[in-house]
Amino acid sequence: MSATKSFRLAFAAAASLALAACGINSVPAAEENAKAKWADVQAAFQERANLIPNLAEVAKTASEREGAILTGVVEARAKATSVNISSDELGDPAKMQEFQAAQGQLSQGLGRLLASFEAYPTIASTTNFQMLQSQLEGSENRIRITIRDYNEAVRNYNTTIRTFPDTIGANIIHGAEPMTPYESVTEGAEVAPTLDMSSDN
Repeated sequence: MSATKSFRLAFAAAASLALAACGINSVPAAEENAKAKWADVQAAFQERANLIPNLAEVAKTASEREGAILTGVVEARAKATSVNISSDELGDPAKMQEFQAAQGQLSQGLGRLLASFEAYPTIASTTNFQMLQSQLEGSENRIRITIRDYNEAVRNYNTTIRTFPDTIGANIIHGAEPMTPYESVTEGAEVAPTLDMSSDN
């Protein structure tokens, strides 16, 4: 085998390895992972929204004040479920901000409504209310976990598309854009509200 042929083979092998290390596979893999994690976030928020009609039933026995708060929660639910972000819009900070604001408003309304039930020992002590409270807390915890997982996937993707050698494939081949992480609009909005369920209330 001639030296020229050996050089060409070596060059082809080196070029193949270089391309394999330039984000050809790592960028799309990181992107798809972040999109999958975003789907988990949306599912967790939808699960919480699905519990609100049950909360409305419990609230029927409360006072007019709680009814007014409940109306706000139902309106916030309608807004929160109407704002959606497709996986192709994860790089749009304005869309993410709109989604975060809608979910934050619903979180605040739920927190106010649940806290107001502390004044009603008969409601707070019912099995239905306690079961609903437990479901909402579980839902809020799942939201927190899915947001954490999504943000980690976004961090990994954004790091991948900005670091050498993956940035070569990210910019030249894929035209990759950074994704927007999820941030709570209100400090602690993604944390489940707590109630004092003691019988002393």
